[in-house]
Amino acid sequence: MLKNKLGAVLALALTTSLLCPYTEASPHALVKGRSYYEERGDIVWEVPTHEKFVAFTFDDGPDDRQTLEILDILDQNQAKATFFVVGDRVKRFPEIVQLELAKGHEIGNHSFHHPSFHNITTSSIMSELSQTQQAVIEATGQRPVLFRPPGGHYNEKIVEATKNNGLQMILWSWHQDTLDWTSPGVYKIVRKVVNNARNGDIILMHDYVHNSKQTAQALKIILPELKSRGYSFVTVSELLSHKVTPDHHIKANH
Repeated sequence: MLKNKLGAVLALALTTSLLCPYTEASPHALVKGRSYYEERGDIVWEVPTHEKFVAFTFDDGPDDRQTLEILDILDQNQAKATFFVVGDRVKRFPEIVQLELAKGHEIGNHSFHHPSFHNITTSSIMSELSQTQQAVIEATGQRPVLFRPPGGHYNEKIVEATKNNGLQMILWSWHQDTLDWTSPGVYKIVRKVVNNARNGDIILMHDYVHNSKQTAQALKIILPELKSRGYSFVTVSELLSHKVTPDHHIKANH
């Protein structure tokens, strides 16, 4: 009886393996996580550095109110930042993007319509990237070199499209996602950034959040506090120029 049962189990296993030969072995079935892309240099989450530099990044703008207020606060604190702009908003407010550059900030690509990149076609990705590149070039004469996908979604298709457009994908430090777009409260944003600040952080914020001033209000507290701790505020590209080889890579899946 036992032999019969064992034989049946083995037969079932053999049949299953023949019907599904690539279930376990196919590399396309494996999800590539942070360590894979980080070690290849395809995606940057943060920058290993001995310098007390952090990079504030602002997504979803420009906006004719919130962006201008944030620019004033950055000026008051001798802070430079990187603005990941949405192409159709660049078309609406080209003068604000020009002002960002004039003040020494950096412009990155954040897609044209801000669609979900979770299930988007390659041709749509390429269109989103190229339209935004063109919008920024028309507004400023300069071509962005950095890209942040909406929602931080990434996979092999998005990474390859990014590289094919001559862009470097930039995400953010996992411990520095302020969630300011949810309007969590000024002091919650402040605590998130200040309590977790480390050399080489890339901090995620937004310069366009519907009916909210919390990001600007939080910055008024965050920047002086971090400055008192010896931090300087630089663009992402400046931060990358201070990269050192880490003793080890982060081994994590996201």
